[in-house]
Amino acid sequence: KNKKIMITGKNYIGNKQSASSSKTYYTFNPQLNVANKTVFYEANADEINEAVELSANAYEVFRNISGIRKAEFLNAIADEILELDDELIQMYSAESGLPEGRAKGERGRTIGQLRMFADLVSEGSWVEATIDTGMPDKEPAPKPDLRKMMVPLGTVVVFGASNFPLAYSTAGGDTAAALAAGCPVIVKSHPMHSGTGELVASAIIKAAEKTRMPNGVFSNLNSSGIEVGVQLVKHPKVKAVGFTGSIKGGRALFDLAGQREEPIPVFAEMGSINPVVILPKALELKGAYWAKTYAGSITLGAGQFCTNPGLLLGIKSSALTEFIKNLAQEIIKIDPTCMLHPNIYNAYKKNKEKAISQSNVQVAADYSPVLNKNYAKQAVTTVDGATFLRNTTLHQEVFGPYSMVVQCENAKELTAIITKLEGQLTGTIIAERDDAANHSDAINALKHRVGRMIFNGVPTGVEVCPAMQHGGPYPASTDSRFTAVGIHSIKRWIRPFAFQDWPNDLLPPELNNENSLQISRLVNGKQTTNPI
Repeated sequence: KNKKIMITGKNYIGNKQSASSSKTYYTFNPQLNVANKTVFYEANADEINEAVELSANAYEVFRNISGIRKAEFLNAIADEILELDDELIQMYSAESGLPEGRAKGERGRTIGQLRMFADLVSEGSWVEATIDTGMPDKEPAPKPDLRKMMVPLGTVVVFGASNFPLAYSTAGGDTAAALAAGCPVIVKSHPMHSGTGELVASAIIKAAEKTRMPNGVFSNLNSSGIEVGVQLVKHPKVKAVGFTGSIKGGRALFDLAGQREEPIPVFAEMGSINPVVILPKALELKGAYWAKTYAGSITLGAGQFCTNPGLLLGIKSSALTEFIKNLAQEIIKIDPTCMLHPNIYNAYKKNKEKAISQSNVQVAADYSPVLNKNYAKQAVTTVDGATFLRNTTLHQEVFGPYSMVVQCENAKELTAIITKLEGQLTGTIIAERDDAANHSDAINALKHRVGRMIFNGVPTGVEVCPAMQHGGPYPASTDSRFTAVGIHSIKRWIRPFAFQDWPNDLLPPELNNENSLQISRLVNGKQTTNPI
């Protein structure tokens, strides 16, 4: 194993470490409720500019690097992250309050994503090569030879997420997808886990050097607040942005990017309350089972997942009353856990109190024992459908182990409520036989509000695979046509580009007659790997 890496608190501008700013900050250990010891240096305007310029130069080389070599780079990043071993796991826990098991699971997911994109680009068909050969003697006019494929956009800025220090951060899904596409990446490190970010950044830089990638293919910039991110999004040489976090943060970046002289895309994955519709038969037959299952899902990871089930919808009945009682009993049996940071804990407390203070909201379960600092008290509230429809404050996400049960008068009100919800990442239907057929209006309404619909399960737990859709109508994401998870997330960082009547020897290998890469191409309307 490597010798222990010293955390420096500096920025990585390509392969150079830099700390020229006087603005410093610390990360925080929420379990111990104390600041961690390393001093981090926020990137200043000169460092930001240097990182972007270096990245734009790297793009000119990196965009043309073969899929096989990009795959070597991505696999090398995975190898170097594994080399960090326990040091990374300990840093992760010290900066997030999350347990070692979660850290190791998330590291596994990060490695899996990198290797998945390595496989994708080494195979190569992802470029969607489409060829329509020319017909010079076509009447009344000759038909040109047209060949189209996907090309990378340019420098991508990735914002690390607070709730996933590895899988949605420095070498997370956005970074892996952008590098796979041929886009250099500048990570705006999350201030809550800058040490974890620096360790992972050191692994990426090492991998870049080992696989001879251009310097500037990756940079990692520290920040204590929003200024660094704002400057990056405004920089004319930045071409796209990836963000995971709050609606407020994502929307601010989206607006900034739209106001630029050259507007650029922002792919933000934002808040979600992930509505769960529990249909009558399911409540009657398995109400106790679903109460226990959902108590676990609501409190998982202190409720700090973007797929946390924050809203449960049912139709008034004695079975629903019983379900609420069971859910309340089950949820307070669960030991509370530490939240990511005092700021996140305080926001949870404030938003929970705001929801509880609304008229007609009743508290079904509120964890009462005195807890350690930054430990979240889970809660379940309930409200009638008419109040919920009227009061949109109740539709807002409470980030943490909190869920609200809405008691609808009838199926019509249930459908009306679903229709009025904002866009969500997920929706869930809990149903027995006949339930689904009898409530097709509610199910169809839910389809229009979400990116993924679960049947008889929980929304927490996002499988990383090609068929996963992690995104949904606004504000779940800024563009519902894309996913933030799985191989298709690469589509955010590319654009289609066509060559017309180009000589064969000047075409990229993906589009030339020989098809030396042996990728699958759409040639004159037929999918084939054959040469032309």
